[in-house]
Amino acid sequence: MNTSTHQLLENYYAAFNAQDMDTFLGLLTEDVIHDINQGDREVGKQAFVEFMERMNRNYKEEIVDLSITTNEAGDRAAVEFTVLGQYIATDEGLPEANGQTYKLPAGAFFEIQAGKVARITNYYNLEDWIAQVSA
Repeated sequence: MNTSTHQLLENYYAAFNAQDMDTFLGLLTEDVIHDINQGDREVGKQAFVEFMERMNRNYKEEIVDLSITTNEAGDRAAVEFTVLGQYIATDEGLPEANGQTYKLPAGAFFEIQAGKVARITNYYNLEDWIAQVSA
């Protein structure tokens, strides 16, 4: 385990949970790559800012049960976690929001460069999420 990468990712999720977007975004490289679950690849911090603005407008989420695994060099990591969320505003192309709650197992893969997150690839079961918010 690489302790500096482990700490970086703990800080990343702590900032996310605290909705401290300045700290959260400060942990990313300027040319960060973001692979969206079942979606496109976006490149650059500005694209990630816009993604997070949409997410924060439509969802209230907390990440719990973190399990962080890093390689020895500390330049790659995998994180397994649970998303506890509330769907607060309808997201385009998805079911109508009315405050539904959900609990979703998820994972993410990271590349780390110079102590910052250079790539984030998130995975979760979208059909499971849709079933939870449609019930």
